[in-house]
Amino acid sequence: MTTLRPESTSHADSRIDLIYFDAGGGHRASAAALISAARQQHPSWNINPINLREVLEPADVIRRLTGVRIEDFYNSQLKHGLTIGTGPLLRITQMLIRQLEPTIIKLLARNWNRSRPELVVSMIPNFNHAILQGLRQADAMNRRSETPMVTILTDLADCPPHFWIEHQKQYLVCGTEAAVDQAIAMGHAPARVFRTSGMIVRPEFYRPIEINREAERVRLGLDPELPTGIVMFGSYGSSQMASIARRIENAQLETQLIFICGHNDKLRERIESMELTYPFHCVGFTQEIPYFMKLADFFIGKPGPGSISEALVTGLPLIVERNSWTMVQERFNTDWIAQNEFGIVLPSFREIGSAVATMLDREHFLRLRANVEAYDNRAVFEIPEILDALISHHRTANWSFGRTATARQFASEIHYGI
Repeated sequence: MTTLRPESTSHADSRIDLIYFDAGGGHRASAAALISAARQQHPSWNINPINLREVLEPADVIRRLTGVRIEDFYNSQLKHGLTIGTGPLLRITQMLIRQLEPTIIKLLARNWNRSRPELVVSMIPNFNHAILQGLRQADAMNRRSETPMVTILTDLADCPPHFWIEHQKQYLVCGTEAAVDQAIAMGHAPARVFRTSGMIVRPEFYRPIEINREAERVRLGLDPELPTGIVMFGSYGSSQMASIARRIENAQLETQLIFICGHNDKLRERIESMELTYPFHCVGFTQEIPYFMKLADFFIGKPGPGSISEALVTGLPLIVERNSWTMVQERFNTDWIAQNEFGIVLPSFREIGSAVATMLDREHFLRLRANVEAYDNRAVFEIPEILDALISHHRTANWSFGRTATARQFASEIHYGI
């Protein structure tokens, strides 16, 4: 594993192709957060976001057969809480990708045959083998040295096989020791695996927000003094949120809730129409998550890497669920939460009343919050410096051999490098 503390070089006109897609919303959010931080730290960089969907549109067999994009189907599952089959669905999706891989590689090679970035950064799972093969085909067609590729895991750990980490020569950026161990166990050289202090979180979450919490709670129709939970299930919400609202009602607890329903307007209308005896505030999709989290004391939601990382950066202990309905790639997250004592992991949200009651116990709450506040995640600011060091290293390697260096020479040069 490599720990990097490079000099601030800020290479002018460095072109970085950053690959993302829209399934779940988290990949786009992480990409946008990284771009925002990178442009602040290295304003001269030319960052080129690439939605893989647009490059691979001709290969989307599922859409041609059914009229539905695969990420739209995935997002619909999230919206309706239909997540029990994500394990088999993931493997079916991977099988389809492998069958389509020759076409996918050809389309990616065509993309990089027209232009060459100094660095290709993937922020998506499942396609990393095809991405590197397409990049290498373009390098070979243009008789150029190998363009370095970096995969940034936006999950706390891999979900093998063929999810994030592939057995191929590239760089990896991991947010947990578990992910680092997975990469090294697969045969990746420790020098090519970079450990950050956590997951990518939007820079806005680190900026101080000067607000009067009590006054803002009153403005939203909340009690200024009651312990407050924020309920979030990603960009598309979940029908579970209405059940949680009713179960908290039945438990008759001295608390109140802020519901973030995302793009799920029907869910928002449903919760707003509920006659609850405790104060609550309900919003749809919003960019003001840092503001709403600042008004809260604890988090309730699915254990997605983005939302739990945002909550932890804001200082909120967590209440999450782990059972057969939990998405297969998010199950590790619940183990990580429990091991680090960042919150409460329930076997079912049917027990949400008892979990919130535990949060309302001052001694227990303060112990959890102390653990959360000790977790110092600065990944979004660390990754641009990792990328900058890789650009510097590969520029030096190219200069050492000259632009006519063969791919074999280039690979030999960097094998024991960074």
